[in-house]
Amino acid sequence: MTTVSVRAEDHTCRAFQPAVEFLGRRWVGVVLLAGREGARRFGQYRQFVTGISDRLLAQRLRELEQHGLLERTVVPSTPVQVLYAPTKAGLDLLDALEPLIAWALRHPEVFGND
Repeated sequence: MTTVSVRAEDHTCRAFQPAVEFLGRRWVGVVLLAGREGARRFGQYRQFVTGISDRLLAQRLRELEQHGLLERTVVPSTPVQVLYAPTKAGLDLLDALEPLIAWALRHPEVFGND
């Protein structure tokens, strides 16, 4: 495993900080995780991400799309279907999050989730 040197002036901090702040926004990580099985419709995201309002879910899906982590596809059908699926960057991010997810499952007591 490669160790990354982190200093306050280092470019790694400048790259890491906005990424972790974005992922730390309410529901962003969970919405991204909801797409890891492939393309889903809005209603499928809503079922996966219980407790989120439709308005906030729509906002998070748009933000993930704007950041290039989700791709929105309109399927011409009756009625029209809109699908959201992780992009290559989104899948890479999900791969990077897997160790954090595994750690959180091993240590639920850290954040009072046991």
